[in-house]
Amino acid sequence: MKTLLIVYHTQSGNTEKLAGAAYRGACEADEVETRLVRAYDASLQDLLTCQALLIGSPENFGYMSGGIKDFFDRTFYPAQDYRLNLPYALLISCGNDGTGAVRQIDRIMTGYPMRKVAEPVICPGEVRPEYLEQCEELGLTLAMGLAMGIF
Repeated sequence: MKTLLIVYHTQSGNTEKLAGAAYRGACEADEVETRLVRAYDASLQDLLTCQALLIGSPENFGYMSGGIKDFFDRTFYPAQDYRLNLPYALLISCGNDGTGAVRQIDRIMTGYPMRKVAEPVICPGEVRPEYLEQCEELGLTLAMGLAMGIF
């Protein structure tokens, strides 16, 4: 069975709500195991045992969160020998436009290497029902693409 890994960081709870919605959507694909893991708890082993990755981060000061940065710091160089080439997507909770976090994460992901397979879901301000729907759809899209061998 293929595995979709959702790694997220949250302080206010907004990104956790969005990641939870993505998880619910992904769980609709019975053929894929979906794991929801906080960034500080995620490890290289989690990356090595998944076939797709969804990163959830708040945008802090125009950058990804410290928790996501910590996850990258702990896994980037150890992952180099594996040339992971995993499909990935992003969900961003932000106060402004979220583009700074997207740009920085995308830049790091090219070094693993990983390949972006969906447009990021960017959710400015308070979590609204339409953001949760978009995140559910993103989770389902990644899981179904993985199950069908598209990614």
